[in-house]
Amino acid sequence: MTLRREAFLDHVQERGEYESRQEAERAARVVLALLGAHLVGEVRAQLAARLPEDFALILLNPMHSAEPLSPERFVRATAAWIEGATTQTAAWDVGAVLSTVADAAGHDLLGQILLQLPAGYDLLFGSTQPT
Repeated sequence: MTLRREAFLDHVQERGEYESRQEAERAARVVLALLGAHLVGEVRAQLAARLPEDFALILLNPMHSAEPLSPERFVRATAAWIEGATTQTAAWDVGAVLSTVADAAGHDLLGQILLQLPAGYDLLFGSTQPT
């Protein structure tokens, strides 16, 4: 089931404890762009189908990562893309967005997503056990 844009952003805003919808949207755009660069094939398409259309398009952008980023480098890359962000605030942003993505994806698809990513991403998605 596809989440509506408002519901998706409500979840991100609540989890990130952002004061404004704009902060939640900024975090979602950056994190989904980076995530999309790491996913391929049917898994990427299935996840996009469960996201609001404008966020699905960001995920499906033809940007590709030259090499998979470790979870730590993913957080640092997020910090580099968000003006004024630190590693700590970027980790917060990543957690708010990816936990919302995990809910939208569901258990089975999340497991397939994690298979395409380096070890340790389960924690970024809010899971305490690898899928």
